[in-house]
Amino acid sequence: MTEPNPSLDAFDRAILAILQRDNAVPQRVIGEQVHLSAPAVQRRIRRMEAQGIIRANVAVVDPAALGHPITIFVEVELVSETAPDIDAAKRAFTAAPEVQQCYYVTGEVDFMLVVLVPSMAAYEALTRRLFFADPNIRKFRSFVAMDRVKVGLSVPVG
Repeated sequence: MTEPNPSLDAFDRAILAILQRDNAVPQRVIGEQVHLSAPAVQRRIRRMEAQGIIRANVAVVDPAALGHPITIFVEVELVSETAPDIDAAKRAFTAAPEVQQCYYVTGEVDFMLVVLVPSMAAYEALTRRLFFADPNIRKFRSFVAMDRVKVGLSVPVG
């Protein structure tokens, strides 16, 4: 787990809070809100990108609008948990475009996945390809989301 970055000051945190709400806000406007010049905001953003604090600038898209209305959470348990087997599972899950998020976790299961699919038939095809075809998958358990109550990747900056 990464420790909090001590080089982040109150200005950086204020900038991050704004960017997490809308990364298209002009730097001039950010500067006005945090009381810095636009060039100072730009330097801080570039530094945070170089340090890996800002990982990406992306558009958050509604899955249903692109034909993927079903969200499924999947617990996956492996047969063997050697480092090569775990790495192979990570590669397989990362390569599957239906897997939106993948977490290697502690506890009774090894991975938690967030999967987006257009239909249950598509999910069945994914399970055959990703789980049933892999002899190192002991079992998996699916939970279909009934409603997307809160979805986001914002990190508390305070």
